[in-house]
Amino acid sequence: MEYLEIVGGKKLSGEVVISGAKNAALPLIALSILAKNDLVISNLPNVVDIKTLIKLLENLGAKTEFLDNHCIKINTNSINSTKATYDIVRKMRASILVLGPLLAKFGKCEVSLPGGCAIGARPIDLHLLALEKMGAKIEIKDGYVVATAPKYGLKGATITFDKITVTGTENIIMAAALANGTTKLINAAKEPEVVALCQALKNSGVEISGIGSDELTIKGTKKDLLNIKNIEVIPDRIEAGTYLCAAAITNSKITISKCEPNHLGAILSKFEDMGFKFEIKKDKITILPAEKINSTEIITTEYPGFPTDMQAQFMAVCCAANGTSIIDERLFENRFMHVAELLRMGADIKLSTHTATINGKSLSAADVMATDLRASSALVIAGLVAKGTTKVHRIYHLDRGYEGLEKKLSSLGAKITRKKED
Repeated sequence: MEYLEIVGGKKLSGEVVISGAKNAALPLIALSILAKNDLVISNLPNVVDIKTLIKLLENLGAKTEFLDNHCIKINTNSINSTKATYDIVRKMRASILVLGPLLAKFGKCEVSLPGGCAIGARPIDLHLLALEKMGAKIEIKDGYVVATAPKYGLKGATITFDKITVTGTENIIMAAALANGTTKLINAAKEPEVVALCQALKNSGVEISGIGSDELTIKGTKKDLLNIKNIEVIPDRIEAGTYLCAAAITNSKITISKCEPNHLGAILSKFEDMGFKFEIKKDKITILPAEKINSTEIITTEYPGFPTDMQAQFMAVCCAANGTSIIDERLFENRFMHVAELLRMGADIKLSTHTATINGKSLSAADVMATDLRASSALVIAGLVAKGTTKVHRIYHLDRGYEGLEKKLSSLGAKITRKKED
């Protein structure tokens, strides 16, 4: 086991390059199942979750070849199994993204019920109900989703999601691409990662309209496989926001590059509320120190609102702000597990159901334990200003979604080291 050791109190400066978005890359990797050609995906982040999904495809029989650390060639014509087994799926919830493509292509599949971050129930019921509307027969048997399509393939349908689901939207988009007839998705997710998936399909000849809105219409190919063009993964807006939080809590000037400012609207707006200003160019954002870090109020919601995946990092910044901040977590019922660890660092946080009230004060170093991916980055951010040396344990959570976090922070001037547990 490894941990990160952080000496607090160091100002940051310089420029950091943002990696490709993990949450955009995962559905694109799953999309390769629908390709009749070799699919090349570039700007892949070198993180554990990506490797997990690639391993899952290999276990199904796909052939993969890394052309460099951030570019892979995938051929799924050799897939000889449609069973995604528990030993891999349990590691990551996003593994469920193979369900729609496998069912659409092969007419049957078995996918283990997923694992991943323990931040709420996050059931896959919406995925399954949508597939049933497309004619699939679904059973839950021995911990697996067992799905069978009608004899002539899935059929187009009008599907209204009861609540917004990102992976659910992505799963059904991919299933609909090979369906018979036209599928209409109402109350679809419109995150940039969903848009990127839709654009990849459109570039491959699939008729799809409403991209970027909450109503999508997809005309299926009647099981004809796709000639998918090479894809470059969009920048990671959550990684970008995380480094901006590192700059904000230390009140430093840094530049993030190879980012997409248009994807960061709600995040940048909240920083402006807290007193920060920005210099924005095409793919670069420079955050400038604030005269005073103000408290703020945050409500997490679906895109284009404030992302739940930035809630923990902003809570860390709020711990160093002047005054009282309020964070209302509307999307997940159990996403305040980092609070107990921030309290160990001297934070003043009070919880009431889905609301956290944070009174800004100085933090002190402590041994803390990561509980999920974004919580782990929040603890690192807090450690940047805590007096003394903080140790963040269980950083395997961090490695699921951040590429070289400690190296990038070190390049900005942070004193942070990865070490092995005794």
